[in-house]
Amino acid sequence: MARVQDLLAENTCLVGEEAQREAQVLLCAALDKPRSYLMAWPEAEVPEAAAQRYRQWLLRRSEGVPVAYLLGTRDFWSLSLEVNESTLIPRADTELLIEQALQLDLPGSARVLDLGTGSGAIALALATERPHWQITAVEQSARALELAISNGERLNLPQIEWLSGSWFSELDKRRFDLIVSNPPYIAVGDAHLSSGDLRFEPLTALASGIDGLDDIRDIIGQSPLHLDDGGWIILEHGFEQGEEVRALLTANGFSNVASYCDLAGHERISAGTWTERAIG
Repeated sequence: MARVQDLLAENTCLVGEEAQREAQVLLCAALDKPRSYLMAWPEAEVPEAAAQRYRQWLLRRSEGVPVAYLLGTRDFWSLSLEVNESTLIPRADTELLIEQALQLDLPGSARVLDLGTGSGAIALALATERPHWQITAVEQSARALELAISNGERLNLPQIEWLSGSWFSELDKRRFDLIVSNPPYIAVGDAHLSSGDLRFEPLTALASGIDGLDDIRDIIGQSPLHLDDGGWIILEHGFEQGEEVRALLTANGFSNVASYCDLAGHERISAGTWTERAIG
């Protein structure tokens, strides 16, 4: 029977800086043990079933399958979310959007709209921090929406309204205090779409037109019809798109337009306020 240290040492499938960390994550999952267990018990024997599961995961990871899809979970904010190939993998960069939303001076029972919710990451994180907010989450993919609803039920966050549809299509004339979204923003044909984890994520959740801004243009253009006076919009975008997104917000009548940087110093989200006097 293999020991913990033997299994980690025999890892020849994964290469690069993240190889050791990913191997440890996979072995912990196979054993259903915390990472500290590997450090404390390197000579512990690993049951054969767990060892085989670990080796199979290593092989699939070496073929490029993201760790989140292998394990079916991904941590985001303070939550552990179920994920699958129907959704984007929640990323730490998107937590910046949560941080900025929580800093806004909104009503205690603010009406919030999350467009393209995917696994439900943004809506669920906001619901956790602001349980009295009235959150509506929209998703076009039936399978992704099913997963988001499942995450909400498992996390006991029943206050979210889940809707199936494309952006604003199912909202009629409803208005909100805040609209948030992490829409597709990669240009069709971008080489990154055929490399790394992106190869396995749904293309419809990644790419948007020849410059990557088609969906962002659509969302910004329609948002004034669904924001109350003084309402906010916050969008995630590509790290080189900040200037263009700010220009789109300004051109559509938004004020207090600004972009905010992620931990790497890249402009990652942009925001603006809608006021009724901007109409016309």
